[in-house]
Amino acid sequence: MTVEDTRAIADAIVDAIEYCYDQEWSDGLPVVPCTAERLDAFLAQTDRTPDEVLLAMPQIGRECTVRLAALNAAMAGCRPEYFPVVLAAWDSLRAEGYAGRGIWQSTTGTAPLLLVNGPVRGELGINCRGNVFGSGFRANATIGRAIRLAALNALGLRPHALDQATQGTPAKYTCCIGENQEESPWPAFHEEFGFSPDESTVTAMTIRAVAHIEARHTSEAPQLLRDLAGTIARTGAMLHRTTSSCLVLSPEHAHLLAGQGFDKPAIRRFVFEEAVLRREDLDRVGKTAVSRTTSWRLPADHPEAVPDEGIDPTTGSFHVLTSPDAVQVVVAGASNSGVSAVVDAFGPRGDRPPLVPVSRAGLGPTGTS
Repeated sequence: MTVEDTRAIADAIVDAIEYCYDQEWSDGLPVVPCTAERLDAFLAQTDRTPDEVLLAMPQIGRECTVRLAALNAAMAGCRPEYFPVVLAAWDSLRAEGYAGRGIWQSTTGTAPLLLVNGPVRGELGINCRGNVFGSGFRANATIGRAIRLAALNALGLRPHALDQATQGTPAKYTCCIGENQEESPWPAFHEEFGFSPDESTVTAMTIRAVAHIEARHTSEAPQLLRDLAGTIARTGAMLHRTTSSCLVLSPEHAHLLAGQGFDKPAIRRFVFEEAVLRREDLDRVGKTAVSRTTSWRLPADHPEAVPDEGIDPTTGSFHVLTSPDAVQVVVAGASNSGVSAVVDAFGPRGDRPPLVPVSRAGLGPTGTS
């Protein structure tokens, strides 16, 4: 191949990318132009029909089908073998229920977080260790991006139009992590809910934010848990009955807690009991009461305000979470420091999040035949 041939190919690629920009198929970053043959390679990864609807938004007359999900996964930079994970993510989002009701259009600026468990992490190179929320890993970056591109192109949720996010979040580009099962002291997230170690699953969570927890200072489990609970119970958080949290613990923090007798149920109970605000904390920021129509928090003298029955009349305290079940616990990241994260998520969650097994063409869930 001559230099001229190479230059001609490069120019054709740039032209194709620019064409995709002109068609408004991008999330702002370059997309991979998708041919019919490339689309067929994605569709060959599943036995599901191309016209099957994965998520419908009847309120705006839009839907995402298997074909559209495949097309956007290809444009996002996925390899075809990633597509079963993308499909499981769509199934989990549908089961969770928030996306179909318009939460991705909200002024809050929500985004989906995808949690991957099981052998598929290693098979596809899904990062679950250092920089787990960051860049550098094709599978994480493109699987999460596949959902966002389909939200733009299939569902029409574009900024300044149907997407009304006031500020948004970087997670709107992509947010896909694997659980670091190998360095966790507890059963993996999917094993908690009845899946076997050799099965792979995806769990979708609609999130508002990922808060960094700097907790290198303590070797005492209760102090660490109060640090986590205090982040959940900050007055600037959305204090609402739909509040839930996912604790993404580094292996160092997980082993500290496990070594002092805390399993996941004990962590949930402790964090629930400690994630408390006082009436004076709420009053100081004008959040003592709630709206009679939306349950959003308001000053007590607001004309729409009604008393918050969740505030204990004796102690004046308020539990930010509805129950211990509103807390999920995941282990991810590197084993090199006392750094973890609190993910602000929508809830309340019952005792079973929307875990979906990853299935491949001609097979059942991964690990089974």
